[in-house]
Amino acid sequence: MYDVVVIGAGVIGTAVARELMKFDIKVMVLERENDVACGTTKANSAIVHAGYDAPYGTLKGKFNAWGNRIFGEVCETLNVPFKRIGSLVCAFSEEDLATLEALKHNGELLGISNLEIVDQLSLRAMEPNVSDDAVAALYAPTAGITEPWELAIAYMENAMDNGAELKLNFEVKTIEKKCDHYIISDGNTLVEAKYVVNAAGVYADQIYHMVCDVPEFTITPRRGQYFLLDKSAKDHVRRIIFPCPSNKGKGTLVLPTVNGNILIGPDSEDLEISQKEATETTLERLNLVKQLANHLIKDIPFSENITTFSGLRAEPSTDDFIIGFSQVDGFYNIAGMKSPGLSSAPAIGIYVADEISGVLNAARRTRFEPKRSIRIQFEHLNDLQKKALIERNPAYGRVICRCEMITEGEILDAIHRNCGGTTLNGIKRRVRPGAGRCQGGFCGPRVVEILARELGCAMESVCQEGQSSYILVGKTKSL
Repeated sequence: MYDVVVIGAGVIGTAVARELMKFDIKVMVLERENDVACGTTKANSAIVHAGYDAPYGTLKGKFNAWGNRIFGEVCETLNVPFKRIGSLVCAFSEEDLATLEALKHNGELLGISNLEIVDQLSLRAMEPNVSDDAVAALYAPTAGITEPWELAIAYMENAMDNGAELKLNFEVKTIEKKCDHYIISDGNTLVEAKYVVNAAGVYADQIYHMVCDVPEFTITPRRGQYFLLDKSAKDHVRRIIFPCPSNKGKGTLVLPTVNGNILIGPDSEDLEISQKEATETTLERLNLVKQLANHLIKDIPFSENITTFSGLRAEPSTDDFIIGFSQVDGFYNIAGMKSPGLSSAPAIGIYVADEISGVLNAARRTRFEPKRSIRIQFEHLNDLQKKALIERNPAYGRVICRCEMITEGEILDAIHRNCGGTTLNGIKRRVRPGAGRCQGGFCGPRVVEILARELGCAMESVCQEGQSSYILVGKTKSL
């Protein structure tokens, strides 16, 4: 019997799991996919928003402002990349200027520091490639960029280091409420828990419906599509560049990533409530992203594009985050985690863990290890450090991914940690082989070989992502 089962291993669910482990609580995380961070967490803009946009008085506003303040400390503790590069919301009309003033006022109510409206001349000095039609911008220096999938991985790894358990490929089919606990089933395995935390992303409404005949909310998937440009384009913008927001979201933006690429997107496309797996990209919508981005930034080198992708945001019927105990005793919802969900995750994790530990009357652990062990990044070492490392462990001298300079030693580390990668994309998320210009064309087969060797399985058993995403079917000579 677990004290708490968390359903969903995205950045929200893993943050909650890690924070719960600060208390004397037995925790299990259930995830339907082959890895953590396989939903919205792996396909979004990777922005830590300053917090001026979410309306004062909402849960979004509260948790975004709080999350932004502590984001740097959390990332430092968990050895996750994070840079405060600042953001600019560009105005193109008198109406937009009024929007900037409203955003600044809202941000000040929320306690967002150092917000400033800069004029056209200052904007050009800050970002020379901003459209000539932009007349001013709201500058928020506390905005930042991170790797959301690595944050979720780090949260889960640290939770497991402190005793939490993770069960992958567990798609919840039924939840049965008993008088003092829940029985959760995937059709084969039963898991029992006193409390359930529903952090199931776009499926949060369906999970809640398993215990509540008339749930208070629904979740609609909203799709956004993106371009990712090669590092050769890295100097085109230095900050996060937004248009003025609309009722569909913060708009199509252009920003650098923490790894030196340029990310462009998303658009905003409301799907049917049943389309919770519709993550394909379309030429029509990608062309729209291009059009919107070209209105914002001049001379974007789309010829340097190395991949396109899409992600789904969980659009709630309540128009705000849903965080708290439900009308069903012992069932806790964390739903509607669209933007600024990533920015809010550290704060939500703390808040939810405090609430649940309170009802469990759980004491704080005397032995909680908050730090995640350092992940060696070979490319960032100097020559003397590289030489010493290779002498200690020759695997760091074998470069597997030439685009990103990723070594076998880094891949082995990513496999054998708690919450280690077992798929081609899982290793890509952890240490980036396949994330460069060739998108795994050269290093992919070598990573498959290493995974098969280290996991003790046939190469044909190694998946791209989910359980059915096979890569190989057999040896060429045998066909």
